[in-house]
Amino acid sequence: MDVDLQDPPELLPEMYRILIEENVDCVATRRVNREGEPIIRSFFARGFYWLINKISDVKIVDGARDYRLMRRIMVEAVLEDGEYNRFSKGIFSWVGFQTRWLEFSNIERVKGKSKWSFWKLFRYSIEGILAYSTVPLSIASVVGIVFCIISLLMMLIIVIRALIYGDPVAGWPSLISIITFLGGVQLLCLGIIGLYLSKTYMESKGRPNYIIKEKA
Repeated sequence: MDVDLQDPPELLPEMYRILIEENVDCVATRRVNREGEPIIRSFFARGFYWLINKISDVKIVDGARDYRLMRRIMVEAVLEDGEYNRFSKGIFSWVGFQTRWLEFSNIERVKGKSKWSFWKLFRYSIEGILAYSTVPLSIASVVGIVFCIISLLMMLIIVIRALIYGDPVAGWPSLISIITFLGGVQLLCLGIIGLYLSKTYMESKGRPNYIIKEKA
């Protein structure tokens, strides 16, 4: 719970009641709006949630807070994650326990200013994306394939113009085609290396293959 009281303490009794009475392992909270927050910050925050849910295996609820109550079994599962850069929202989602969400409207800080500047939040979001998605490592492969296709089409057009229409072709189109093709091949090779690197990266995190919730 944030000490600036943007996480409403009055939700605690209800959170505790749900955790005790219902069959859930976690009672979490989320903001349903961003009233009072700078427009540019809200825009990038929503963009981050959209992007990470598109390119990662974990699903993070828009507006999710770290303010939550968890059963001991979920706490132990979270502690098993030995990563140095800990993106908490991703970890809570990744462990996969039954979660009940409570919603509340955005509350302005009672006092002081946030130490989370735009660039700190930006770096934090990048860490979250890199921690739970290998798509950035695969981008080079996609770009390389696109460049290879474009260069091959350019070469095909040059051949058609030269052989069928007898159109003399200057040296620069063929040169550009060759350079584009070689650039595409290089990016494709880098992308393949990136795919292997992504596997090594995910293995190095040491995440457990599965989490045992209950033993018979």
